[in-house]
Amino acid sequence: MAFGITIVRQNNQGLIETLGKYRRSVESGLHFYIPFVQRVRKVSLAMSPLSLPNYSIITKDNADVRASLTLNYHVTNSVKYTYENTDSVESMSQLVRGHLRDIIGRMDLNEALGSTAKINQELALAIGDLTNTYGINVDRINIDELTPSTSIQAAMDKQLTADRERVASIAKAEGEAKSIELTTKAKNDALVATAEAEANATKTRADAEKYRIDTIQTGLSNADDKYFKNQSITAFSDLAKSESNTIVIPSDEITELGKLPVAGKLLGTKK
Repeated sequence: MAFGITIVRQNNQGLIETLGKYRRSVESGLHFYIPFVQRVRKVSLAMSPLSLPNYSIITKDNADVRASLTLNYHVTNSVKYTYENTDSVESMSQLVRGHLRDIIGRMDLNEALGSTAKINQELALAIGDLTNTYGINVDRINIDELTPSTSIQAAMDKQLTADRERVASIAKAEGEAKSIELTTKAKNDALVATAEAEANATKTRADAEKYRIDTIQTGLSNADDKYFKNQSITAFSDLAKSESNTIVIPSDEITELGKLPVAGKLLGTKK
């Protein structure tokens, strides 16, 4: 009897079928089989990446979002993977999409867009171990992109622009109000400073005038009759120099004034 030879590579598993029916599994290495009667299927046990394209999901508030995710899986049971499902990978993909729709469908749009880490965690727990169902285990799953539809994105952009303009308007109004407040305060401070300066100047002038008056009064209190007569002569001298040609003095002072040469000279100058 002739035998065929096959080699099962590392990290693979061979499934030997006899007349189309599964008989046994073989590990990596060299194996013999009967040609035309037996067949060896080779299944990779290595981790494989899978990218799920964008697809539509409706959120709790009826917003349409597009989801894109990637995952890594590996075959844990080659018999279930090969014989119990016609396409275990596609079945797994549909299961992942279904769980993702359920998770996001219980969230509002804003919550979903800001909770990708939470969604990844819930999705991993929801999928669990798929060995008993599809002979596959999902090692890692991650949402790469979660974006609103074009119309919703446009509405969000308008809302964002409106919010920014509102914040800018508030900031501008607050700035103008602060400027007015500072200007008013500066003017008030200037008025107060001016009033205080004028008050201080008035007080200084009053103090100076009081000092002058006090000094004069002190001097007058110590002055004798000769001082006042000298002051009278000075006053008469000033009058004699003026345009007036008439001088009125008390009669009891004439004799005394005549005794003074200076007074006589002053009186003699007028005709």
